[in-house]
Amino acid sequence: MSDILILAEFTGEKIAKTTAELATCGARAGEVTVLVLAAPGKGNALAAQITTGLVTSVLVIESEDFARYSVAAAADAIAQIVLERRPAALLIASSAFGKEVAGRVGVATESGIITDAVDVAADLTATQVVFGGSTTVHSRVSHGTAIITVRPNSVTPDLAPSTPVISHASYVISDSAKLAEVISSEPSVQGGRPELTEAQIVVSGGRGTNGDFGPVEAFADSLGAAVGASRAATDAGWYLHSHQVGQTGKMVSPQLYVACGISGAIQHRAGMQTSKTIVVINKDPDAPIFEIADFGVVGDLFAVLPQATEGVRARKS
Repeated sequence: MSDILILAEFTGEKIAKTTAELATCGARAGEVTVLVLAAPGKGNALAAQITTGLVTSVLVIESEDFARYSVAAAADAIAQIVLERRPAALLIASSAFGKEVAGRVGVATESGIITDAVDVAADLTATQVVFGGSTTVHSRVSHGTAIITVRPNSVTPDLAPSTPVISHASYVISDSAKLAEVISSEPSVQGGRPELTEAQIVVSGGRGTNGDFGPVEAFADSLGAAVGASRAATDAGWYLHSHQVGQTGKMVSPQLYVACGISGAIQHRAGMQTSKTIVVINKDPDAPIFEIADFGVVGDLFAVLPQATEGVRARKS
């Protein structure tokens, strides 16, 4: 069978569920090897968390360079593995970090790259949703290893138990990868809500909130959801730009997306249109976002959301 490499993702020191999603895509095309890039002494603990998904083996690489040189070092090590093993595909989560790694590996190995795929077939045909969600594209890499970044939450992961074989390797990072050094870094502060791109439920607010995200946050908390925002809301300073959903923000594909007071400009729709179920709350019945809604409520979010929040809490009690 073909050799498929995937890059494991971790939130802090906890395995991210995107790893199982990538493994599910990869297993359609061949035997999956998970790459774990770690600081010295940390690799075994990280690899031990990979106990579900269609994974055959785990390859651990430990190096201080991954912290010192970040993306450049990670891409350099992965490129060496790709050139050595010549896998059929390399699958990476479609985050800012993942896409930069994919681009660097593509150049280093002279391989084609496809970004922001929402699915990968057994023949490594990638499905993308482009032009603001108006067009679906099916494409394949025609040269070298197929390097594909996959949007989190776009694929339902197979969580069957697995006992992959764990091995270790070491690579010497090239001098070119050390031209820029990370002097300091701080992890983003995590609140009590799920991370936006990994959440199963996202509740977003837009211009219709008039800057008051209280009802949006209360409803999100009742559902255990992440909170998102439209570009209009973040540009106005009403919510952090790190929570922006859209073409110039974060791409999300949750099981449920609730848009509150968002008109549905194509820029926003591009970032959430692949959500499995879309619920819209807007007092303008002609808002464009109703065109892609599975369920819609024409009403003022300040009247609708408190009632919805009470209803959810009542069902839970």
